[in-house]
Amino acid sequence: MDGNDSDTLRLPSPKRRRVNGTHTPSRYSSPDELAASSDHATPTYRRRTSSSNIHRRNSADYRRRSYEGASDPEESPDELDHTYPPFYREKWNRNLRIPPTMSRHVTPDAPSEISLLTPPEAPGTPATPAAPSETPLPPPPKEAHYLPYRQKMVLKGHQRGVAAVRFSPKGNMIASCSADATIRIWDLPSGNLLHTLRGHLAGISTIAWSPDGRTLASGSDDKSIRLWDVVTGKAYPLQLHGHHNYIYSIAFSPKGNMLISGSYDEAVFLWDVRTAKIMRSLPAHSDPVGGVDFIWDGTLIVSCAGDGLIRIWDTATGQCLRTLVHEDNAPVSSVRFSPNGKFVLAWTLDSCVRLWNYVEGRCVKTYQGHQNSKYSLGGAFGVYGDEDGEVGLGEKKAFAVSGSETGDMLWWDVQSKVVLQVERAHEGCVLGVDTWPKAGLAVSCGLDKMVRIWERIAEDEVDVDVGIGVEAMAVSDEANGVIKAEEDGGPIIVENSEMMEHNSPSGTQVVESKL
Repeated sequence: MDGNDSDTLRLPSPKRRRVNGTHTPSRYSSPDELAASSDHATPTYRRRTSSSNIHRRNSADYRRRSYEGASDPEESPDELDHTYPPFYREKWNRNLRIPPTMSRHVTPDAPSEISLLTPPEAPGTPATPAAPSETPLPPPPKEAHYLPYRQKMVLKGHQRGVAAVRFSPKGNMIASCSADATIRIWDLPSGNLLHTLRGHLAGISTIAWSPDGRTLASGSDDKSIRLWDVVTGKAYPLQLHGHHNYIYSIAFSPKGNMLISGSYDEAVFLWDVRTAKIMRSLPAHSDPVGGVDFIWDGTLIVSCAGDGLIRIWDTATGQCLRTLVHEDNAPVSSVRFSPNGKFVLAWTLDSCVRLWNYVEGRCVKTYQGHQNSKYSLGGAFGVYGDEDGEVGLGEKKAFAVSGSETGDMLWWDVQSKVVLQVERAHEGCVLGVDTWPKAGLAVSCGLDKMVRIWERIAEDEVDVDVGIGVEAMAVSDEANGVIKAEEDGGPIIVENSEMMEHNSPSGTQVVESKL
C-alpha cells in the first residue's frame, strides 16, 4: 500500500445509518430502523401489562383510560439551548423539506437562527461585497410579550363528561364529544349549537376534523369509527370496523384520504377513508394505545401507549423508524407532533409533558406544574408575540397548553419552560384543550360537562404588568366598564327558543343548549 491510499475515498459500512450527515446513536432508542447502526447495547425494559397498570373505570363513571403505578416526576436533561432554530416553520417552507446535508445542530459560533429564505451560494463563488446604501436599517423586532387568556364563553349541553374538543380547520366551528355518546358542533363566534350527532352506542373518546372541514370522524367505546357530514349532521353509511376494544385516538392525514386510529386492543390501524377498509396494521405496542398523530406532510405517524414507548412510523412502508422511551418509563397517554414536524410533545402519567427531538432520540424539554397520574389529558401548541399580525414587527414564540387533573389550565413557554399562565378552568379534571392561534382562541373541556372558550386579552386592555404564573388579570375600565370578578353576583339569564345565554358580571357568556 503506497502513501496515496490514505486519501482514497472509503465507502461507509452498509450497516451504519446516518441522520442528517452524522451518526447519532440514541441512549434510549430501541434497535429500530433509524438506530439500527447503534454501537451500544440495547437496554432491556420491563414490560407492563394492561391488567396491572391500566384499569377500567366503573361503567357508571366517565370511562377514560386510567394507569396506576406511575413513578415520581423527575426532571429530564435539558439539552435545547437558546441557539436552537426557530420552533415554528415559515409559511413559505410549508412544502419543503430540510436537505439531509443540513445539520440540525447549531455551533456556538453560528447565528441563533438558520435562515432558509436566501438560497445558498454555489461552492467557489466569491463573496459579493455589499453595496453602500444610505437606507437606514430596520428597527430590531419587538420582544415577544405574552398576553394572557381569559374566559369568553361557556357552552353547556352535554349530559356527561366531555372527552375532547377540536377547532375546525377554518376556525368557524368547535366539535365536542362526550361520554353521553353524542357529538355537538358549535358555531363560532356566536356559540350556537349547530348539530347534535347521535349514532354511537357508547361513550366517545376522540374526534378529528378532515382537512377541508366537511367531515368529522369519531372513535367510540362501541369499537367503531364513524364519519359525519358536518353540513347535514348525518352519518355516512360506511363505518370503520376492525378494532376489538375501545378506540382512544384518531387523526386524519393532511390530504384527508387516510385515517390513523389507536385502541385499547393495543393496535394501530391505518384506514382508507374512501373505502372504509384497513390499509395497514402497525404492530405498535404491548399496552393500550393512548395517542396517534400525523406529521404536517403526512409522511410520518407517531403513536404512544401505556408501555411507556413512543414510536415513529413511516406512513408509506409501515416500518418503525424510531422508538423513544424515557428513563422513568412512565405510561404515555397522549402525543402530538409540533407544527413544524421537528418535535413530538408527549403527556405522561408522572405529571410531566415532554418535548422530544425524535430524530436524535432525546428529550429536550420537560414541562411540569400540573397534575396527571390517572386520566389521559390532551393539549396543543400555540404562538404569542406579534399580536398585530404584521410580519417582522414583533418576535414570535411558541407555547404549549395543557389541562390538569386539578381543574387548571397551564401555559408554558416552549423554549424556557416558564409557566406563562395558570387559570382555573373546570370543576374536576380538564381532559382536552385545543387552540386556534390565528384568532388567539383556546377551548377546553372536562368532567364537569362544560366546554369553555378562552380568548387572548388585547394589549390595550391590559391594565397591569403580566408576570410569571398569572392566575388573574385586571382589564381596563374602557373594556369591561369596571374591574369585576365572576363571584360578584349571579348570572343574568336570557331565554331563547333553543338556547339560554347567561351573561356573568365578568363578561363571560354562558350558552346552554336544550336540545
